[in-house]
Amino acid sequence: MSNAICSPAMASNPFPAQDPAQFLRQLFDAAVARAQPLLSMPACLPAVPRGRTVVMGAGKAAGAMAQALEALWPVDAPLSGLVVTRYHHTPPRPTGLAQRIEVVEAAHPVPDEAGLLASQRMMALCQGLSADDLVICLVSGGGSALLTLPAEGLTLADKQRINRELLESGANILEMNTLRKHLSRIKGGRLAAACHPAQVVTLTISDVPGDDPAVIASGPTVPDASTCAQALAIVERYRIGVPEAVLAGLRSGDLETPKPSDAVFQGHSVKMLATPQQSLEAAAEVARQAGLNAYILSDEMEGESREVGKVHAALARAAARGEGPFQKPCVILSGGETTVTVRPQAAGVPRGKGGRAGEFCLGLAVALQGQAGVWGLAADTDGIDGVEDNAGALVTPDTLTRAQGLGLKPSAYLDRNDSYRFFEALENLVVSGPTHTNVNDFRALLVL
Repeated sequence: MSNAICSPAMASNPFPAQDPAQFLRQLFDAAVARAQPLLSMPACLPAVPRGRTVVMGAGKAAGAMAQALEALWPVDAPLSGLVVTRYHHTPPRPTGLAQRIEVVEAAHPVPDEAGLLASQRMMALCQGLSADDLVICLVSGGGSALLTLPAEGLTLADKQRINRELLESGANILEMNTLRKHLSRIKGGRLAAACHPAQVVTLTISDVPGDDPAVIASGPTVPDASTCAQALAIVERYRIGVPEAVLAGLRSGDLETPKPSDAVFQGHSVKMLATPQQSLEAAAEVARQAGLNAYILSDEMEGESREVGKVHAALARAAARGEGPFQKPCVILSGGETTVTVRPQAAGVPRGKGGRAGEFCLGLAVALQGQAGVWGLAADTDGIDGVEDNAGALVTPDTLTRAQGLGLKPSAYLDRNDSYRFFEALENLVVSGPTHTNVNDFRALLVL
């Protein structure tokens, strides 16, 4: 099994820094544009096979990936299949582009019946494939929830509850997907195993630290090196409610996933269309074209969102004072996937709204203490921060002053994980709508 990253030549596309807030939004837009599947797919396509070409896939970018493949695949070569994406994440169809791949929509981040039915249909498409056939799997972030086919002993309701508990537990994406793979009949390499003996080529957009294809969407088409014992440890560490029959399957190893040595993966390949690092580099290039120094901390930042916000604030405050390793005027960029541990709600207090990006921004604003000359933006590159309608939020030097004027106490909003309502009141939500791609969190601090 081989892996490759497809990297097209990027055209120069400078964005003028009209004002700090608009400039940060331009950096976000540049990062998203670099992750559009049509940009890199031409260099990644396999040859047309002697037999059929069947397409399967899942993720927030699956609809756009399917359209890109339809546009690039020879019109006289058979092409059919099914992909599933999040509700409202199917891009408008270009005029004149014939639809050859069915796109269905389902729920994310908590799975629903539509995702279950789509997963069952994909497994049915695997039946009767031969060695002359080609399966192209289009995989992007979000596929873990969208591809839902519970293991024996689990119901859809069980999977929904487990997903909610994982999302609120503070577990990182590697831990969540390790458990998800072992509680599924389609993830963790099982979809590829069902396609045997057909050739399988996976085209993927990474949304995970390290770009490990076994973690992206819980690796439905790649072998899984994690174990039942590790999955069981995650259940115990975060106190996830799992039926006793399933616990028994984890203890015995009956729910083990296909491993790298399995012959069903022989000849399979994985090609990366886009990665978080590539998107950060695209944003950095825009900053440099505007005459700014650009620094990329990492595309693998993890940890509690509010705490990561504090660390970024310390770096920005030092740069604003002319101290530390970063020379202003500059942009400080980072990516990765932080976590939010949802705190228990006090009686009578409404449940908080907001996702990782908003909580990062709230922690950032508190730690910046109104530092002059520093602006910040954090947003999820899929356009949705958690389950709300915003991509993220914006922090300005007067965020705390304006909040005080409105009677808002940032610490109280942090206590109830309510970043959405905080930035909504300040009119500083970043709203992009679905972007039809997903390379995870994007963070940018502008220090002038």
